[in-house]
Amino acid sequence: MRYSKLLIPTTKETPNDATLASHIYLIRGGFIQSVGGSGLYNFLPLGKKILDKVRAVVKEELDKAGCQEVSLSFVTPASLWQESGRLDKYGKELLRFKDRKNNDFILGPTHEEMMVNLVRQTVKSYKQLPLNVYQINLKFRDEIRPRFGLMRGREFLMKDAYSFHASTEDMQREFALMEETYKKIFLRLGLEFRVVEADSGAIGGSGSKEFMILADSGEDTIVVCDSCEYGANIEAAISKPKSYDANTEIKIITMKALYDDGESKIVHFAVPASIELQEVKACNAVNANDLVACDESATMTTLIVDSALKGLETLEADEKSYADISSVCEGDSCVHCEGTLRYTKGIEAGHIFQLGTQYSEPLACNFLDENGKSKPMVMGTYGIGVSRLLAGIIEQNHDDKGCIWTKESAPFELDIIVANAKDEAQSLLGENLYAKLHTVRHLDVLLDDRTKERFGPKMKDFELLGIPYALVIGKGLSEGKIELIHRKDMSKVEFTFDPETIGQFKYFDALAADIYKYIREN
Repeated sequence: MRYSKLLIPTTKETPNDATLASHIYLIRGGFIQSVGGSGLYNFLPLGKKILDKVRAVVKEELDKAGCQEVSLSFVTPASLWQESGRLDKYGKELLRFKDRKNNDFILGPTHEEMMVNLVRQTVKSYKQLPLNVYQINLKFRDEIRPRFGLMRGREFLMKDAYSFHASTEDMQREFALMEETYKKIFLRLGLEFRVVEADSGAIGGSGSKEFMILADSGEDTIVVCDSCEYGANIEAAISKPKSYDANTEIKIITMKALYDDGESKIVHFAVPASIELQEVKACNAVNANDLVACDESATMTTLIVDSALKGLETLEADEKSYADISSVCEGDSCVHCEGTLRYTKGIEAGHIFQLGTQYSEPLACNFLDENGKSKPMVMGTYGIGVSRLLAGIIEQNHDDKGCIWTKESAPFELDIIVANAKDEAQSLLGENLYAKLHTVRHLDVLLDDRTKERFGPKMKDFELLGIPYALVIGKGLSEGKIELIHRKDMSKVEFTFDPETIGQFKYFDALAADIYKYIREN
């Protein structure tokens, strides 16, 4: 591809609402374009190319694991969500609308109901199971405060897969397979990540794991062990039980628990005075949709006591129970190896769930077993934020000059920069090497052949776009020297040739081969 023919609207201006490096550089590099500052984005040619490359990595690994791709309707009948019981529970992030016939629809933020509807119409027997079906498709969540570019937009590209099984054991086997498949995807994309235990949230199920891209800019706090592979979202983290005695000070936190159909009740939570209440754990302990702060209530009708205080406190209430509702602190001991736990930041880019029969039962997604008995299918679900991965890659790979794309995600493998395109010798060599590397060697090459830009701006664009390598054809040409620059650390490698052969195409096989070999091996 020639730079002079490509739409790359780079800019020096930083968007007013951009604070993260990924948001800044994806806009400045002309990869994406904001649509009215509303959390919606257009993907321009380079951004679409990267999105397709990342999508291809995801698809290749899923296909290897035996998953089958489909494409479901972006618009979902609200009746399916009524069947599953999620229509009212999901909240205002669910965009609802009516068609001209006054039928209720939603824009799907996730597709459990739609995929169950597909499978219940097509799979009837245990002989057709197990089945893992996925799509890579648009999703929409009406975020109250979209921000950080692709990190938290309202419309996004997501890979969501759903597996269907005749038994819990087989679902757990597939869950483990998907965990290993996700690891392969993230490793291919050159990402540093951690698999952590997580809260299942609005998706539900008995267990889930998140794939966190490690980055200081991450919104999620995760707890990791310095001595083993244990990791968990702060909402689901556990530590080795602490020891308390009868003299331990206890604090009471009063919250209002919110349920379906507008129901609510006052709940009191008791934790050691030195420990913070973990609100997601507390919310799960009373099976609520949410907890909100409220005024102190004198009467403790419902009381949840942190399990670490069991047998040490004398609090009374009409309804009293114990649960792990405390936050894990830095310095706590790991429950698995007694190593030291610490906090770090992560970007959630993937999430896998063991759903069980949470959706198959209410939606009557059943199969006939070996004895002809009807049973609900046991399910798992597995998601990857494909467009979010672009932001995650840049959050981990950038400097003060711009993007640094990993090899699997880069829009091009090489940027041939002709320092002065009006110089006949430089242009000839650029054209010759472009033809050899792109046409013959099948390297994905961008030829910066712009005649109205000086060398300085061309280098600035290379640094901003983050293509892994730049081959600079400039002043050293008269001495038979060109430089290959590695974008990651801006290190340089020199290649030499006979300057008398510049216009002779046949003499550049060896030089192109050396450049190609270096790029492939480094």
